[in-house]
Amino acid sequence: MRRIREEKNPGVSRSSAVISRRDRRTWVKTGGAPSILFLLCALATLLPFVSPGLALMAGIAVALSMGNPYPLATARLTTPLLQLSVVGLGAGMNLVQVGRAGVHGFFYTVAGISLTMTIGLMLGRLLRTGRDTSLLVTVGTAICGGSAIAAVAPVIRARSHEVSVALATVFFLNAIALVLFPWAGHRLGLSQAQFGVWSALAIHDTSSVVGAAMQYGRRALEIATTIKLTRALWIVPVTLITGMMWNRGREAENTAAKAKRPWFILGFIAAAALATWIPALKPPGHVVFLAAQRCLVLTLFLIGSGLSRGALRLVGKRPLIQGFLLWVLMGTGSLAAILVGWIG
Repeated sequence: MRRIREEKNPGVSRSSAVISRRDRRTWVKTGGAPSILFLLCALATLLPFVSPGLALMAGIAVALSMGNPYPLATARLTTPLLQLSVVGLGAGMNLVQVGRAGVHGFFYTVAGISLTMTIGLMLGRLLRTGRDTSLLVTVGTAICGGSAIAAVAPVIRARSHEVSVALATVFFLNAIALVLFPWAGHRLGLSQAQFGVWSALAIHDTSSVVGAAMQYGRRALEIATTIKLTRALWIVPVTLITGMMWNRGREAENTAAKAKRPWFILGFIAAAALATWIPALKPPGHVVFLAAQRCLVLTLFLIGSGLSRGALRLVGKRPLIQGFLLWVLMGTGSLAAILVGWIG
């Protein structure tokens, strides 16, 4: 069977690859109405009172009601916009505090990834989820959502429907987390530091981690972004190791060339360094920080609009159950460790 090739955009919006013909016919019949409405909704997310959760839900609503009139454009835009947002957020952060948070969260990240990978693959066997699908769901949960799935998929030669199922599963759980986590954090009385650590360890994708933490507070955003970016760095070694283990007995291939390298993290560090050690850049840095927040909200709308009816139909019970159970186990486990003081 034909194997999937690595796509250019590693974001979760890849679930938009499944677009129904009925959606296309609807756009043609209604003239330019869907296009105009879509653009107006996208522009509205730049308003200061629109929250990340609301933007994501609006994107999903637009996608499922009238369809996305620009599926290819939004699929290409989400990743660069997300990366620009992360770099811009660095302009409003103190690099010294960022460094402390990164070192502090390094060991949690290593332990969390190892534990998630072990439990996820065990759940896949118990539920009899397809071997490659199980790995993709597990990697997406353990590291960085759609980006990790997109990096690992070509290395293990995953089929297109397996990638779509894994992306859709992670997508749904990210959407839930973006709304649920801030609410749960306030109900449980978590401090901003505690919430930042929890969201960085328990939410899949960078966009949802940053979106949830941004709703909770600036300190939570700083900690969550730093730890999450530390977690994202593991895409490369995990992809290399997975490729070697999964491809035993197969024709050798250059997995190193296919591993995604999140270079935008260097941009985040550079922006934080400039804002920290050059006082004259702090006022413009604050403006860049605010602009990056709005850019992130717009990105979440585009990610939501990438959902399609076809992607919904592709999500089977077993991958969804596996992803949900793994997410709940890691989310509640990391939360319990924070509440008892093991992580903090």
